[in-house]
Amino acid sequence: MNITTAPRTALAALLTGSALLCAALPAAAQMAPAAPKSETVQLIEKALASEIRTPEERARDARERKPVQTLEFFGLKPDMTVVELMPGAGWYTKILGQVLAEKGKLYIAMGAARLAPRLAEWKLDKVVVADGKTELKPSGQFGVFDAPVIDLPIKDVDMVLTFRNLHNMTPETRAKLNRAVFTALRPGGIYGIIDHTRRHNEPGTVETWRRIDPVLVIKELLDAGFELVDYSNLHYRPDDELRYDTARPSVANYSDRFTLKFRKPAMR
Repeated sequence: MNITTAPRTALAALLTGSALLCAALPAAAQMAPAAPKSETVQLIEKALASEIRTPEERARDARERKPVQTLEFFGLKPDMTVVELMPGAGWYTKILGQVLAEKGKLYIAMGAARLAPRLAEWKLDKVVVADGKTELKPSGQFGVFDAPVIDLPIKDVDMVLTFRNLHNMTPETRAKLNRAVFTALRPGGIYGIIDHTRRHNEPGTVETWRRIDPVLVIKELLDAGFELVDYSNLHYRPDDELRYDTARPSVANYSDRFTLKFRKPAMR
């Protein structure tokens, strides 16, 4: 071999070998066994398959609510003490109640008393209704409520979650709620929020009252003493123009939603 071409030949061989290695890596990755599912994911998936869930609830799993990814993002663990605020008809209650049944604890609060008769029917006897003295009253604006007092009679909890509820409260009521959640959480505890997205600084209208500005929510939580940990685009919807009421058929059950994770600062 000509000595002047030897380095070039060696370099070409090295580059060829590197290219072959890079080409082989994706195939090797596909052949590698999938990482084992965490205990949390296994329990969520088991809850999703439970007979207490209706076909209508199951239909909303993959396309809309993505409960596995959502609860993983918030950091749910089976041994946590969790509060679900304003649980509505119990869509998430059925999941959380089963995941936390053995090692953890689930409380439902704020308008939760009406679910009490259903808990036994769903075999979620360990779920505790903790409405306290909170009473939501009409504010004068359709669909938006006020509360003279917000009482969460639970302390030292690991996580508080609320799904699409902050838009239903006046700013003053949200401030009371944020203070109550801050008090209920242990230091380092997590506050997870999902709600329908409104454009930043857009005034409320008949079409947007079910939406709320995520920048405003972040400001209100920071004002209450929380730290912003993270956000997720899990519930981003590129085809929701943020123009219409989220109950409209064109966006119903598929509105753009922000997903925010806050933390009560750890004691120093």
